Amino acid sequence: MRYPNDLPEHGTIGFVAPSFGCNTEPYRSAFDNAQERFTERGHKLDLGPNCYEGKGIGISNTPKACGEELTEYYCSDKNDVLISCGGGELMCEVLDYVDFEKIKQAEPKWYMGFSDNTNMTFLLATLCDTASVYGPCASAFGMEPWHESLEDAYQLLRGTKKTVRGYELWEREGLKDEEHPLLPYHLTEKTELKVFLPGKKEAVPEAEVNVEGRLIGGCMDCLVNLLGTNYDKAAEFSERYQDEGILWFLESCDLNVMAIRRAVWQMKHAGWFSHVKGFLIGRPLVFGQEMMGLDAYHAVTDLLEEYHVPIIMDADIGHLPPMMPLICGSYARVKVQGNQIEITME
Repeated sequence: MRYPNDLPEHGTIGFVAPSFGCNTEPYRSAFDNAQERFTERGHKLDLGPNCYEGKGIGISNTPKACGEELTEYYCSDKNDVLISCGGGELMCEVLDYVDFEKIKQAEPKWYMGFSDNTNMTFLLATLCDTASVYGPCASAFGMEPWHESLEDAYQLLRGTKKTVRGYELWEREGLKDEEHPLLPYHLTEKTELKVFLPGKKEAVPEAEVNVEGRLIGGCMDCLVNLLGTNYDKAAEFSERYQDEGILWFLESCDLNVMAIRRAVWQMKHAGWFSHVKGFLIGRPLVFGQEMMGLDAYHAVTDLLEEYHVPIIMDADIGHLPPMMPLICGSYARVKVQGNQIEITME
């Protein structure tokens, strides 16, 4: 696994938009303010040509323009790290125009984003053996004041932090809108981890878990879309790191509980979960849904119980903020005690 250099004290932060750009509110104002915050911390900025674009379908620009920007800025020596402008819908179409061979030969660089950016964060690890950060996109850093999770993500890029912990409260419904683009998270819900232990059909209260392995994953909506394509090297990745074992982190955006279950079934039968040591599952965006007697917990656990590993659910990962920034490709040690989770990444 290749690990990028940390963002230097006065290093340059690059921004790219392989998914949505920051061309509409509240994202434009939030992105502008994020740049001010980073500049105040002494950083120079390097903006890609698509950062404020919005003429693409489900992405900022044409797939070709987005793919070329991503390759150029990743391989450039004019920036030290890359942060994606946002998530979106069709970043998968960009992949045919990304030169992964060139990226594999280039000096490794931190790339951070989530959701649709799974198309880059996951593939950097599985195709290029290069670590990435599954974490907040650029406009999130425009909020006033920063939530602790944003400071965690920034310090992860700086190399001053390698351990993250879950947060006390989370946001069910945000208040940020076109007129209030810089509002912080609207934290109203108490974090309650659901831990399923081997041999247990239901969550175990106050459970204790200690598990470690190679950490990979992302947004299931994107992962299942990659499955079976020429970009699918997940099973090979699992084989390559079988001596360490794999820790999967998964979360979902648009998938209902039935679609989550279908996605888990697909990944399972594609051999993705061979050598698994544990699962970290984020809160689904459609939280609390039940269909035909199936909830989000059993959509996952019924199919994964045969692996006899801990399944930690409703963790701070993904679309219901705040999110713990995770180094995809790192060797991680996970500790859970009741509602407290701690992840140390090497």
